[in-house]
Amino acid sequence: MRTSAILVASVVALIAVTAESFPRPQREIASIVSPLWADEDSRDRAGEAAAVIRKLGIKPGQVVADIGAGSGYYTMRVAPVVAPGGRVIAQDISSRYLDRLRSRVRRAGLRNVSFVQGTSSDPRLPKGRVDVALLIHMYHEIAQPYALLYRLRASLKPGGLVAIVDLDRPAEQHGMPKALLACEVKAVGYELVSIADLEPGYLAVFRPGAPVNPASVRACRS
Repeated sequence: MRTSAILVASVVALIAVTAESFPRPQREIASIVSPLWADEDSRDRAGEAAAVIRKLGIKPGQVVADIGAGSGYYTMRVAPVVAPGGRVIAQDISSRYLDRLRSRVRRAGLRNVSFVQGTSSDPRLPKGRVDVALLIHMYHEIAQPYALLYRLRASLKPGGLVAIVDLDRPAEQHGMPKALLACEVKAVGYELVSIADLEPGYLAVFRPGAPVNPASVRACRS
C-alpha cells in the first residue's frame, strides 16, 4: 500500500507541473526573426561550431539534441561527428523550419537525424536519451525558459550536459548576459560547469544538480 501511495503521489505531482507552475522571466524575450543566426560561411570562418564540438567532447555514439535547430547549422555539423552509432535530434517549435531541415538532411544523405516539434515550455525529447543538449543563439527567444529547462532534465542521460551559446548582451538585443543566464539555469536545479568565451559570444555548460520543487523557483532579475 505504501508503494502504491508513493506512485500515485508521484503521478499526481507530475501531472500538476505545468508551464504555469513556473515564473515568467523578468526580462525581455527576443522575437524569433529567422531560422538563421548568421550566414553559415561566416560562422564556419569564425570556427564556432568546431570549437563547441571540441570543448564539449562530442564523439561517435552520442545522442545530441539540437534545440531550436532552425536551419540546421549545428545539426548538419554534429551528425557526422556522432556517427556511427550516434544520433542528432533536431528540435524546433516551428513545423516550417523542421520541414525545411528534413529536406536538407535528406539531400545531404544523413541517416542519423530525427525530428521533434516542441513547445516554448517543453522540448518533448525522449526520456533519458540525450548526452548533450545544445541551445545555440536561441535561449533569449524562449518564452518559458524555467519550464523548458525543468522538463529538459528528464531527457538527459546520467552525466548529460546542457550547452548554451549566446552573446553577452541584453536579451532584447538577441543575447543573454552571462550572470543572468547562470542565475536562470541554476534556478531550476542545474549546476554551472564552465563558461568559455567564443568568437563571438560564449559557451556556458551546465549539468543537473539536486532536483527542485517548481513552486520554489523564483525568476532572476536582470
